[in-house]
Amino acid sequence: MENNSRFDDSPVSVYALGGLGEVGKNTYCVENNKTLIVIDAGVKFPEADMPGVNYVIPDYTHLKDESAKLKALIITHGHEDHIGGIPFLLQQVFIPVIYAPKLAMALIRHKLEEMKFRSKTKLVEYDGDSILKIDDFEISFFHVTHSIPDSFGIKIKTPEGIIVHTGDFKVDLTPVDHDIDLSKICRMGDEGVDLLLADSTNAEKEGYTQSEKSVISSINDIFRSAPGRLIISTFSSNISRIQQIVEAAIRYDRKIAIFGRSMESNIQAARDFGYIHIPDSSLINPDDLRKVNPSETLILCTGSQGEPLAALSRIANGLHRQIKIALGDTVVFSSSPIPGNTGAINKVVNQLTRCGATVLVNSVLNQLHASGHPCRQELRLMQKLMRPQYFMPIHGEYHMLKLHAEVAVECGMSPDHIFVMQNGDSIQLFHRKVTEGPKIHADVVYLDSTDATGLSSSVIKERKILSQDGVVAVTILLNKSKNSLLLPPVINTRGFSYFTSTSSTVVKDASGTLQQEINALIKTPYRDDQLSELIINSCSKYFYRLTHRNPEIVPLIMAENI
Repeated sequence: MENNSRFDDSPVSVYALGGLGEVGKNTYCVENNKTLIVIDAGVKFPEADMPGVNYVIPDYTHLKDESAKLKALIITHGHEDHIGGIPFLLQQVFIPVIYAPKLAMALIRHKLEEMKFRSKTKLVEYDGDSILKIDDFEISFFHVTHSIPDSFGIKIKTPEGIIVHTGDFKVDLTPVDHDIDLSKICRMGDEGVDLLLADSTNAEKEGYTQSEKSVISSINDIFRSAPGRLIISTFSSNISRIQQIVEAAIRYDRKIAIFGRSMESNIQAARDFGYIHIPDSSLINPDDLRKVNPSETLILCTGSQGEPLAALSRIANGLHRQIKIALGDTVVFSSSPIPGNTGAINKVVNQLTRCGATVLVNSVLNQLHASGHPCRQELRLMQKLMRPQYFMPIHGEYHMLKLHAEVAVECGMSPDHIFVMQNGDSIQLFHRKVTEGPKIHADVVYLDSTDATGLSSSVIKERKILSQDGVVAVTILLNKSKNSLLLPPVINTRGFSYFTSTSSTVVKDASGTLQQEINALIKTPYRDDQLSELIINSCSKYFYRLTHRNPEIVPLIMAENI
């Protein structure tokens, strides 16, 4: 591409701030010495060992440092792990323009409105025919099939070579919405692809991912056989699945009630743009459910991943204001567990069963979910069609990335042309050759509110300690003028499982040991921080020796001059 502004000695760096070695918070960057564009800005939902955390997002420090070059954010599709981080990103960095397909853009607008977020960022829709020119980068798009309509891959033509990002995809030849644009993918392969970035989520699974339409038969069977109320939970952004469920509800004359804020907003956006078709006559206000025969109702709700605050978890625990589980209810999980969520899902399944519901989950017997990601045969097909010179697997845990790399080798790619990276690792495309580049700052931020400031890793570590080993508070009353203790150290414990009926003896022994060490210290010149450190070290060693646990030690020092 001829361009007067071309920088011949400007390598193009490619790296991820999120999305490598994990499933979630996808945030990929393409940068030269003049321009930085970001592809997707997702969140990751917290795992069970992240107490009090609502979202996990990338650390955007690098984007703030390079904000003068940051020209655009380009969204591949509307799933939360690709758009959920946008409000938090915009709180920290000004992005001139966000490009997104129609449905994703509707979801983004709603998300920003819901958070009452105002920004001067332009929101621009694109489609399969759009071509964007951003400085030296020319960007075009190709439609892919996924579990949400309007999903795209991205081609980036740079002065140093061509980069293709597949987005999330599968090769579904009988899709619910548009076909994957195989002809455009073939043309890209014929024209030459220097670097391919491709989805790795199902890289451990052989064969082909089942078509979204394969779920229809199982869904219809459930609608035919469910004797009473039917409750179906799926991802609120799985628009294609929701449309199939809605069609079955209409076919079997069930009124539809929608629960969960994200489910309500996503369905409304999809209805507005014609991706979901629900006659108003088929919808029922949740408050009117009791007026309808249970065998004539369908409840669509959030919570398929066992999220504790989602509608299904609150229903299971008897905390939902409008719904109580009753005998005859059938609850369907139309999804597969995201890695790390299996325990939380099983807890909800068991609780629903205790309440008397029949619970159906995705299995060999019940085909209730079809993945939106490619299995190994589809990965091989993408390799054969694109024929890239270099390859960087993305979107997946580390073992998925490695397995995807093996697929590329099977397809004839040289191992030294494949880069299995971690968040913050960069590669550089220069004169159509790719080499490893410098490390980029790519930490993790944990959010327990809508404030993007977040929590540090040390706070999460302390929360884990509190949840697993409890806390020990040590109160010291000190006579500063005489450098002596007014009382023996007072030790209180919370959540420290070792202490049972013998706890009083253990506490007295710990207090006595600590008193001796404090008396020895305060007879010499000392600093306040030394006293705190002594309390923490003494109690930590004492309790670990007895219990092999590490409770959080909190010293409380009160000094008086008497």
